[in-house]
Amino acid sequence: MKKINLDITIHEWQLEELSVEDQELIRASIDATNHAYANYSHFYVGAAVRLANGKIVIGANQENAAFPSGLCAERTAVFAAQANFPKEPILTLAIAAKNDKGLLAEPITPCGACRQVILEIEDRYRQPVRILLYGTNKIYSIDSIKDLLPLSFIDENMH
Repeated sequence: MKKINLDITIHEWQLEELSVEDQELIRASIDATNHAYANYSHFYVGAAVRLANGKIVIGANQENAAFPSGLCAERTAVFAAQANFPKEPILTLAIAAKNDKGLLAEPITPCGACRQVILEIEDRYRQPVRILLYGTNKIYSIDSIKDLLPLSFIDENMH
């Protein structure tokens, strides 16, 4: 038997330690929480992506009484960016969340389906997507979705 250890690096920041561009993206993700439709869970998630051309595109979770019909904030942002700017790679994705009490103190991470979609974006453009996970107590930055989705499945696995 051989043991394999996976090593990931997550950087922890305070908002004021981030670059002006990252702070702007975080604020866009926080603002995007106001566009969430979370009538059932009351869990409002906002996402914002910065494209290679500098544009910011937001997304927010959209729930539905038929639960599989809803969509996460990360995927709404990524899909909106790809639909409107299909030639522009996503450089950075920021995610924030709140509930009825306000913004969450701890960062949240993307669900498995969102991780797979972000992985496809990295594979499509052959470059990593940096991820910023916002919490009022701290912000995590991750250099690539592969750090959150080790042993991942991409197109080249099928060939």
